[in-house]
Amino acid sequence: MSDELLETPIARFREGDIDGAMADIDAKLKDHADVPQLHHMWAEFANMKNMEEQDDVIPGRKIMNAYKKAMELDEENMEYIADFASFALECRRIPVAVKEFQRYATRLAIEGIPVDEVLYTASRNLVDAIEVMDPSRKNPMIQPWLKQALEWAVGALGYSTEEAVTVLSSED
Repeated sequence: MSDELLETPIARFREGDIDGAMADIDAKLKDHADVPQLHHMWAEFANMKNMEEQDDVIPGRKIMNAYKKAMELDEENMEYIADFASFALECRRIPVAVKEFQRYATRLAIEGIPVDEVLYTASRNLVDAIEVMDPSRKNPMIQPWLKQALEWAVGALGYSTEEAVTVLSSED
């Protein structure tokens, strides 16, 4: 059913009508507020609209709430967690982003999936955000975030933290 609900907004989006796609989803949410895909897709389209406009024409709080609603309705969906965490990082809500990426990483580990491209990208974007806050990277507040970013980066390369330290500290 949710695929059917998304057909028209996705078609409108493909035609370049992001406003029409969002309006269609808004209308459908009135009768289908329990469909997480609608909340998630609205948040994705709203985020794209802001990027396209290069301005926050849709408040970040409203987008964040839509992502949260999708996650609340479908707690098992890893895509929702990753997209919400990525958006939080874009908004420089670093503690929220790190927490959600950690939750994503935990779900990967539970399913036996190694660190993936999402966490590798998150590590790079997290370091970029940290450098904006503190170019020296010495502030004690950011140290746990920096450590987490490094763990995800080396994990995405197929190494444990210990293996990476061993490789980097060897003289060979």
